[in-house]
Amino acid sequence: MTSLNEAALPEAAGRLPIPLYQRRAVRTGIVHFGVGGFHRSHQAMFIDRLLNLGGSQDWGICGVGVLASDARMRDVLESQDGLYTLVLKGAEGTEEARIIGSITEYLYAPDDPAAVIRKLADPATRIVSLSITEGGYNISDSTGESDPRTPDILRDLIPNTAPGSAFGLITAALARRRDQGTAPFTVMSCDNIQGNGNVARKALVSFARLMDPELAGWIAETVAFPNSMVDRITPVTTDHDRAAVAEAYGFSDAWPVVAEPFEQWVLEDKFTAGRPPLEDAGVQIVDDVEPYELMKLRLLNASHQVMSYLGYLAGHKYVHEVCADPLFAEFISGFMEREAMPTLRPVPGIDLHAYRDELIHRFANPAIRDTLARQMVDGSERIPKFVLPVVREQLELGGPIDRAVLAIAAWARFLGSTDDRGEPVAVTDRRLSELRAAARADQSEPGAFLNLTEIFGGLGQDTRFAAAYRQAREALERSGARTAVQGLTELLMPIGSTS
Repeated sequence: MTSLNEAALPEAAGRLPIPLYQRRAVRTGIVHFGVGGFHRSHQAMFIDRLLNLGGSQDWGICGVGVLASDARMRDVLESQDGLYTLVLKGAEGTEEARIIGSITEYLYAPDDPAAVIRKLADPATRIVSLSITEGGYNISDSTGESDPRTPDILRDLIPNTAPGSAFGLITAALARRRDQGTAPFTVMSCDNIQGNGNVARKALVSFARLMDPELAGWIAETVAFPNSMVDRITPVTTDHDRAAVAEAYGFSDAWPVVAEPFEQWVLEDKFTAGRPPLEDAGVQIVDDVEPYELMKLRLLNASHQVMSYLGYLAGHKYVHEVCADPLFAEFISGFMEREAMPTLRPVPGIDLHAYRDELIHRFANPAIRDTLARQMVDGSERIPKFVLPVVREQLELGGPIDRAVLAIAAWARFLGSTDDRGEPVAVTDRRLSELRAAARADQSEPGAFLNLTEIFGGLGQDTRFAAAYRQAREALERSGARTAVQGLTELLMPIGSTS
């Protein structure tokens, strides 16, 4: 079977849309760290759409990998000339596919960090974007600054050592641009972090300060860090996805991307050296991203955490399975309606109730087959950023916290290594050893889990939160996740409700 690459495009054109632009004429203007499924279903897709409109050819993407696991992406993109298939699957069984061509280069930093720095320092590079997940920022949860104790930063701080982390490479390139008199690029975070541009700014400036305080000052004064909100559910590619693309379109794609049809990118209009006309491709360019950002983080991302641990303990494995279960669907909707939405401010152009209903519909899409396991990776990064802010604000408001607290207790129960049927669970978390130790202590002393101040800060000292947590933990141990969800749903059901 023909493999997907530049030479295969004429043959593929009869089966699905291909890039309409001359890829060899596209110049790199964006360097992106963290080329995974989400980047390729989202930012790279928007740039491909823009290039297809016939606009400026100055905004091609050079991907960069810094992790050992990125070597496979290097090999696949090299063999396929940067091309890949994006398949959008709707809940009603619809499917739409196209070949994306906006990634025109890929550099693997462990192979040649100097080449990455040269690319970043090139005046043609005007935007450096990031989708490196919450953990990739290597920051302290208590200060928001680069944590010099993390292995990546410790390695980059060794004198006369080539940088290996994203921020190490970016700092080295900005130093070179300053010395050359080249204008700095924009650093654009596309990660699911509240105030992601502000977080990136603080992380990069504090990292640079460890290397060169004067350079850190220059970065703080001259580099733009726009905030953004990004949204498209994109599960991990499976062998079934690869086989389905081959069967449907007649060519072999080693790493296609499957995603939902929904797309949203809200971006702050703050750039150091210009930007592509992304609004032409459907991006919302705004002055203030925060309302959209909080809406997504506290409704979509927080709901993923709320459903995942409880759903997994109860025996579900996929997001759509949980949301097809009426008990869990009502519980998740109740979390959004009663606990998360009251913490939001109005969002221009958005009906929050309609957005909530749309989320449940998106979650229930069986074609996506998004796993709960994917949502639970690095819970120690996600829970504090998505769920705990809702709890804190509701405590201040005197509002309800019970559904969020039950989900947090389910996280602790999940860390105990088995589900409600006694089946072993696989936990992937950078802090696994300390989390497991705290979860075991919690079994004999309910509430001990809350002593993880790196996660909970002072929340464990809040008497209302601590009492609700102990009650939720006891319910889970006594009767399991499904019965605990049912009991809480019945307890919180509005008077007069029949459902």
